[in-house]
Amino acid sequence: MAQGRLEEDGQIVNPVTGTPQGGSVSPVLANVYLHYVLDLWFEHKVRKANHGQSYVIRYADDFVCGFAYRHEAERFVGQLQERLKKFGLETAPDKTRMVRFGRNGGVHNGRFDFLGFEFYWRLSRRGRPLVQRRTARGRMRKSVAVFTEWIRRSRHRKLPETMQTLARKYRGYWNYYGVRGNFKSLGQFFQQTRRILHKWLNRRSQRKSYTALGFERLLRRFQIPHPRIVEIVEKEPVPIRRDPVGVEAALDVLFGRNNHPPSRA
Repeated sequence: MAQGRLEEDGQIVNPVTGTPQGGSVSPVLANVYLHYVLDLWFEHKVRKANHGQSYVIRYADDFVCGFAYRHEAERFVGQLQERLKKFGLETAPDKTRMVRFGRNGGVHNGRFDFLGFEFYWRLSRRGRPLVQRRTARGRMRKSVAVFTEWIRRSRHRKLPETMQTLARKYRGYWNYYGVRGNFKSLGQFFQQTRRILHKWLNRRSQRKSYTALGFERLLRRFQIPHPRIVEIVEKEPVPIRRDPVGVEAALDVLFGRNNHPPSRA
């Protein structure tokens, strides 16, 4: 859904359909449209035809579906394509796949990305399988690239203005990706962007502007926030049903509570 697209030959193409990529209207229209196309159809048609539990979790035009049984997930893949085709829609092939993702999947469990996070299983210190989240690799690379372009364009601005914007960027990043289990990824992003920042600030003049020690002092001077986990840890676990594919369990893990989603289509 892109408008005003700049082609490699320098020409701007203005499609007559779609909404601007990243525009504020895009998620609003996606919610209105997909509520009927996907949400209601899944609730009243798909779930009622399944023997095992199933669910759909959607944010704008990104969604995850879970099924207790593989054959029902495979059947849904075909049904989904037919359903979307009726409305002139289709899924993105590079973002659509089916993986095993269950508490008892062991080494056969896969991984998947959703809303900028990679979801995967690991064993706790007590040997219990737990769902973990970390920044998706592709999203990390994109975030670093966006940061690099920003500092390249902003390096000639007044230093206080640049550092204030930098602090806001870091706070926003920690507020979104600062979930339990993701501190390592936050640190990787912080170290990569610090090196890029140091490099471009030193290009403001022909001689080096900041030594390593001077750069650290600069960050402290403007109170640049370090990585931190902002997700609130609940003192008491949320009680859920221990069924093979609980809708409550899926919602818990995707939105920050301590439980586990099952197979995904």
